[in-house]
Amino acid sequence: MIEKIWFENHPLKYLLWPLLWPLSLIFSSISQKRRRAYQSGEKTSYRAPVPVVIVGNITAGGNGKTPVVIWLVEKLQSLGYSPGVVSRGYGAKAPQYPLVVDDATTPKHCGDEPKLIFKRTGAPVAVSPVRSEAVEALLPMGVDIIITDDGLQHYALQRDIEIAVVDGKRRFGNQCLLPLGPLRETVNRLEEVDLIITNGGQARAGEAPMTLEPALAVNMRTKQQVSVSELPELVAMAGIGHPPRFFATLKQLQASLVFTQGFADHKDFEPSQLEALAERGKHLIMTEKDAVKCADYAQDNWWYLPVTANFPLENEQHILKTIQEVKERYGSSST
Repeated sequence: MIEKIWFENHPLKYLLWPLLWPLSLIFSSISQKRRRAYQSGEKTSYRAPVPVVIVGNITAGGNGKTPVVIWLVEKLQSLGYSPGVVSRGYGAKAPQYPLVVDDATTPKHCGDEPKLIFKRTGAPVAVSPVRSEAVEALLPMGVDIIITDDGLQHYALQRDIEIAVVDGKRRFGNQCLLPLGPLRETVNRLEEVDLIITNGGQARAGEAPMTLEPALAVNMRTKQQVSVSELPELVAMAGIGHPPRFFATLKQLQASLVFTQGFADHKDFEPSQLEALAERGKHLIMTEKDAVKCADYAQDNWWYLPVTANFPLENEQHILKTIQEVKERYGSSST
């Protein structure tokens, strides 16, 4: 319901306004004071010996940050760099921090997004609530660029490039700060970032348009790949920031959907819960992010749909050139 207030101008906002508006003012005051403390040097921040690229947003919820991180890592690897990724590991609890992700690391320990990034790219990934600790854990592994999955508001870590990802369809909702609206910082904050990437919808002047291009559906047991349209009586589920985006993608692919179920972002599923859901149709399909949490108990008729960030060539070149120019100031190992 809260997202309906944020993004759909639901009438309930008039009832909740007296409660949420004062809380929003308090949130604004605290966040601005905290940022000023880092900017003035009152609070100390960490400067890494390699470039740090922040991929974040100013709104709560999923905007497509993780596909951008994966795209960046893969592009930089193809250019001869050795990027590493740091993350908060939201929704997870590690035995100790910092935690360097490997094949044996479970999403319960590192989080679904760090595990997905590691599986897709093979790049070094570390998680910690204190991101400077995650950076330091990766430095001995030979990384020469750090990409952060989220963290635009984590001012304890200094950054060289800020990339803000915007939901091109929902934009900024009612443009109010949490909890009255979806904003972590005001829209004016975007004037200070280096690059704005707009996921779907219509990109505005100065924004790089991005689309998420789906691939073939992948069977979670056999790794067989088929077109989504070939799977009859499909039940779709998504535990991401904005599940309707995933369901809309499936409809665009002419999926034979019989039921859809959205869950909270980073949802920790119970096997019985998904088994019951799968019984509503002949096949169950989910996002790749959800699949990393369900791989150990997946059934033969469970699938996931990978997506890849895609940019117009000129925007792709501009993004990579911006990072390369910063890297050159540090000293480049690229060939």
